[in-house]
Amino acid sequence: MNCAQKCAKMKTQHQKESDSVSNSINRRVFQYGADILSSDGVKSQKNFIQHGDTSIYEHSLNVAMLSLFIVSLLNIKVNERAIVRGALLHDYFLYDWHKKCDENRRHGIYHAGRALKNARRDFRLSPVEEDIIKKHMFPLNIAPPKYRESVIVCIADKIGAAAETLFLSRHIFRKKR
Repeated sequence: MNCAQKCAKMKTQHQKESDSVSNSINRRVFQYGADILSSDGVKSQKNFIQHGDTSIYEHSLNVAMLSLFIVSLLNIKVNERAIVRGALLHDYFLYDWHKKCDENRRHGIYHAGRALKNARRDFRLSPVEEDIIKKHMFPLNIAPPKYRESVIVCIADKIGAAAETLFLSRHIFRKKR
């Protein structure tokens, strides 16, 4: 086997492993978040843009998947159910923040609290899930995350938002779901 054939074989093996990880992450997101993803409130987020051309619904899915990817990559022990559910609900504020009005002027500061209020109303949340939702805007919101799951979602949210704003998400996140 020549060098080119070895490289091709390694690339194929790497792609299979990557697809396996991606499929596993997708499966866990839809397993732990089935009730959330099927709710009318979350479905309504498909109608609101979050960053770039990415809906809030897509953004939340991206953050959940990226959070599990980080956990897998770094081999961190976490409550995966809480991390997925918190990530799916971290932007559950249920309005179009791009509309020009006084209520939306400080969206970056207040939306985490609004998302938590709505999530508490519509779902049963664990303390970890509540912390994820409430603290995902750290350091803009000054209270730091209390749990490792909250830190991971906070980081995944920043990475996802940057990718979506720069229109990189169509290359990173867009796979058949």
